[in-house]
Amino acid sequence: MKFILAFVILALLPASPLLAGAPTPTEKEVWSLEDAYWRYVQANDMDRYRTLWAKDFLGWPLSSPEPLRKDHITDWIAQHTRAGESLKSYSLERLASQETEGCVTLAYRVKLTWISRDGTDTPGSLRVIHTWRHIGGQWQIISGMAAAPNAQGH
Repeated sequence: MKFILAFVILALLPASPLLAGAPTPTEKEVWSLEDAYWRYVQANDMDRYRTLWAKDFLGWPLSSPEPLRKDHITDWIAQHTRAGESLKSYSLERLASQETEGCVTLAYRVKLTWISRDGTDTPGSLRVIHTWRHIGGQWQIISGMAAAPNAQGH
């Protein structure tokens, strides 16, 4: 029995995120763009935010019942702005990244706090996955999805 348990542990250990390899230089570059994404949201800088997205983007934001294209990527931010909210703070929990055939996929959780006009904080969190591709000399998001955390907050 101890042998089987030891075998299972050793078999699963390489799959552990704690033992995953260090990000490649390309993955690091794309992670920095993902950080820029959130800085642009916080600054409500929609012009710079739009530059991160490929013209043929297709994704599924949490705020939409259906997948959307690039012409709707700022809708969720505009909803907060219309409600008198702005992004007060955020922090990314980097979970995984993978570079494959000219694309980089990032998966993470983001904890965020929106602040209303009257100063009320509203904390929240999201699970996010974005796939970036190098297009015309720059990295752009070609696909993505956001989801609410599960019951355990993950």
